[in-house]
Amino acid sequence: MTGFETTPPNRPADRLVTVFGGSGFLGRHVVRALAKRGYRIRVAVRRPDLALFLQPLGKVGQIVAVQANLRYPDSITKAVTGSDTVINLVGILQESGRQSFSQLQTEGAGAIAKAAAGIGASVVHVSALGADASSTSLYAKSKALGEVQVFSACPDAVVFRPSIVFGPGDSFFNRFASLARALPVLPLAGAETKFQPVFVGDVAEAIARAVDGQVSGGKVYELGGPEIETLESLVRYMLETTMRRRAVVSLPLPAARLQARLLEAVDTLTLGLLPDSLKLTRDQVTLLQTDNVVSEAAKAESRTIEALGITPTAVEAVVPGYLWRFRKAGQFTTGRGSEAQAEIPDTLADEPLASGSQHRPGRASGPAIGPDAASPSRMGTRWGTRD
Repeated sequence: MTGFETTPPNRPADRLVTVFGGSGFLGRHVVRALAKRGYRIRVAVRRPDLALFLQPLGKVGQIVAVQANLRYPDSITKAVTGSDTVINLVGILQESGRQSFSQLQTEGAGAIAKAAAGIGASVVHVSALGADASSTSLYAKSKALGEVQVFSACPDAVVFRPSIVFGPGDSFFNRFASLARALPVLPLAGAETKFQPVFVGDVAEAIARAVDGQVSGGKVYELGGPEIETLESLVRYMLETTMRRRAVVSLPLPAARLQARLLEAVDTLTLGLLPDSLKLTRDQVTLLQTDNVVSEAAKAESRTIEALGITPTAVEAVVPGYLWRFRKAGQFTTGRGSEAQAEIPDTLADEPLASGSQHRPGRASGPAIGPDAASPSRMGTRWGTRD
């Protein structure tokens, strides 16, 4: 014994993880999960100055943002230099300018995987449930072709396909809640399409476990939540949670495509200034014609989130915690008469529930009642006075 402890081999602090797209909705949760484990994290984004908000998630110097653009291979190579694991979270729902599906989700995914393979780093790639090389949706097709390129460069890569991801700051429940606040009617394309919403924290945990080496490589894992619901039922749940009454109209396919074409034209004419909550493309309408749920094959082959040892979080356990801001009175909306408020009493208990209780019904203390309900008040009528 020399008096000095031997440093454990391969501890997280000795490993560098590069996260492409780490400043996005899913990315910030992945960075948080990795930071808690002690990994050194390099966030590769187009605008490092817009990713500085991630640094407080870790210790001083633990999280660093660097510039990288998937359209420039040299920037990718520099970003992965010295990395032990490379995570790709880059994805878009709508093409704009030079940001195309094929450029980012196919060629970009392949470029990241090739750069990682060149330095011997492991790869974790996030695709999407519904990825299909034969799909008529450009989004779904590009995701599937991206997976092919990833496995071609890194046969042992871990690929995750999540369904729609929800959580604070998501673009699903928040989007429809924004629309419900502004519109009297909510027209839905693909109202009967089935989804299996998965909590962003659960997806981030799955990715972190892959970085830990707890997930077998060379496979595609399909991540879904505990419930399968149609788009219409999810929108109606949002309305119930935000306590708003809106008509929900299911659009036939021709009408949905016409709506998408019109919104695309408006977005073009306004130079992309159309709010994200109003944007809808014909490709998205095509994508909404296919169910977005975990396949039976994935269940049979243990390629699900449950197989990774993660109990998926239900929508009801998280969504009300961040949709309250869309209620008419925000957090002060009481919802009297609703099922959620049915068990909340209107008055205080008339007697203490236990001998050690500090509750004194006759001499209650608080802002409305004051320190002594029996004494006269200099401020006028005492609201909480009880006989």
